[in-house]
Amino acid sequence: MIFVNKKGASFFQFENLNKFPEIRHGIFTRHFGHSTGPFKSLNVSLGLGDAADNVRKNRHLISQAIGGQDLVFAEQVHGDQAVILNSQNSDSSGGNDRTIGIGDALVTNITQKFLAIQLADCQSILLYDPTQRVIANVHSGWRGSIRNIIGRTVAVMKKYFKCTAVGIFAGIGPSLGPCCAEFVNYRKEIPPILWHYKSSTDYFDFWAISRDQLTGAGVLRENIETGNLCTKCNTETFFSYRREGQTGRFASVIGLK
Repeated sequence: MIFVNKKGASFFQFENLNKFPEIRHGIFTRHFGHSTGPFKSLNVSLGLGDAADNVRKNRHLISQAIGGQDLVFAEQVHGDQAVILNSQNSDSSGGNDRTIGIGDALVTNITQKFLAIQLADCQSILLYDPTQRVIANVHSGWRGSIRNIIGRTVAVMKKYFKCTAVGIFAGIGPSLGPCCAEFVNYRKEIPPILWHYKSSTDYFDFWAISRDQLTGAGVLRENIETGNLCTKCNTETFFSYRREGQTGRFASVIGLK
């Protein structure tokens, strides 16, 4: 990944996505925002107890850093549904507070609308098909992983946008790494089919799960880049629910120019 400091914000970018000039993307750090206390400082979530004015200022800062376009959110519920941004629901009203539906992935081929996911240990998986010019942003925590929201999102891209999986490029963002993804109750929480991703103790490699779900959906392994940054190990850079409890949410953003 590449670290960028631009227009008063800092974020990471995937090298494999950076070669496509028609898109912009960024995994934003927690720095340079307006929030205080446990939400310090670039918190983008309105539902945690942070002051709404601060959150809106933070979202505006991200919008400016990514090119001055509208941010589009979904109501994330740790499920397996993808929400399509289309001509019917892409009205510009709402600015950076725009929420278009309930789901944990956003998919579109509309330009100048930047898909935003809120995170604090969960994975963001950015997807792009340069042939059909279709983007997706996936929120995949452990619940999303066991439901294979990644595979479901690729299926949406294929069904509704005529994408081919072998043409999709993917980036797996900073999230809870195999060093810290401990699940002491894994026998109740995680299906046995995924137990081989567990270490000799109770730690799971959800980065590997995501890579395999991408390849299982037909994405080429050479088109996948993993950030390899653990959020719990790097709370000076990212929000981490596992380490901090009450905390903010950082943003993962992708959009077509």
